[in-house]
Amino acid sequence: MSQDSAAPETGRKLSGRRRREVVAVLLFSGGPIFESSIPLSVFGIDRQDAGVPRYRLLVCAGEDGPLRTTGGLELTAPYGLEAISRAGTVVVPAWRSITSPPPAEALDALRRAHEEGARIVGLCTGAFVLAAAGLLDGRPATTHWMYAPTLAKRYPSVHVDPRELFVDDGDVLTSAGTAAGIDLCLHIVRTDHGTEAAGALARRLVVPPRRSGGQERYLDRSLPEEIGADPLAEVVAWALEHLHEQFDVETLAARAYMSRRTFDRRFRSLTGSAPLQWLITQRVLQAQRLLETSDYSVDEVAGRCGFRSPVALRGHFRRQLGSSPAAYRAAYRARRPQGDSAGPSGSSGPSSAVVESMVPSQVPPTARRAAAASTATGPTATSAAPPEHHGRPHADAFGGRAALPGQRSAP
Repeated sequence: MSQDSAAPETGRKLSGRRRREVVAVLLFSGGPIFESSIPLSVFGIDRQDAGVPRYRLLVCAGEDGPLRTTGGLELTAPYGLEAISRAGTVVVPAWRSITSPPPAEALDALRRAHEEGARIVGLCTGAFVLAAAGLLDGRPATTHWMYAPTLAKRYPSVHVDPRELFVDDGDVLTSAGTAAGIDLCLHIVRTDHGTEAAGALARRLVVPPRRSGGQERYLDRSLPEEIGADPLAEVVAWALEHLHEQFDVETLAARAYMSRRTFDRRFRSLTGSAPLQWLITQRVLQAQRLLETSDYSVDEVAGRCGFRSPVALRGHFRRQLGSSPAAYRAAYRARRPQGDSAGPSGSSGPSSAVVESMVPSQVPPTARRAAAASTATGPTATSAAPPEHHGRPHADAFGGRAALPGQRSAP
């Protein structure tokens, strides 16, 4: 992973009729208006006065219009599929339904653009369109965490990673849901024109230049729809109900009457994630809920989430969320509305799926001091270094900088 710099070299050049500064946005009927508007705003407004180089935007209809979108609005795109032939970048903001096949003409246009050296971008469910065109075969990709299992199951040759905010594989890029589309568009500007230009654009949009972490903090425990009828559904449900117990992937494979290798393959095809990573993520999510809604110590939280030690909890928690458990709890409570106190130990409360990412400027100094005191002097303090990071970036909760927040780039 690189921290900034340009995207990986693709080894292919644009054909003569395509221009790098031209961005084509491919719209379909039934697409959500928010996702559709993101690339239009980023690439379609002249902000040269703020130091942002100008792109030339071509809004293209992926099918016959009028295009109906969220709220019953009707859109008329000024260009058709033929205009894609001029673009150096083609963006598919979203697809109307993950169960419907995209129009064959649009898929052909995307394949042709890719063959001629264009950069192809899929925002949120736009990844399904790229996958249907065969552009994600053998590549890493992401999409909204809720749809990642479906993408992985339908297109098994795609290496789906539901943890990432976006994935840059050089000439093909994908992002997670909604706001992650802004993250990826800013990354494209940063790749094309540098950090200062991306920072200037972020200030105009009133968003962070980079967001730390990935999609882990937004996941919930609900099972993907398509798992319901699968034999592994019972094993997954059992695991979620017994996270407080110490068990490993071999235990789950045995319950499924499968070898570990077969279980790994079947599990990944259903959930889009390796079983060990999924299990760790679920344990961290459970720890988040207990930190938010109970007064258990960090040691007790670790035990109630199936971690073998508080050190293991701290290591995985920091790698996934960029914060120690104590700092996370202090910051969460500092941001909670007055009078909304945590319930008794073990009580339910607001899910962490709706808690915003906390950045240093939003955390009161008192919360920082409380977090520091809890970490340094509490009964669970330790001087042991966290486990190896296995390539995952992390950042301190109240300072420091992740190696590459929310992004996965090709080597």
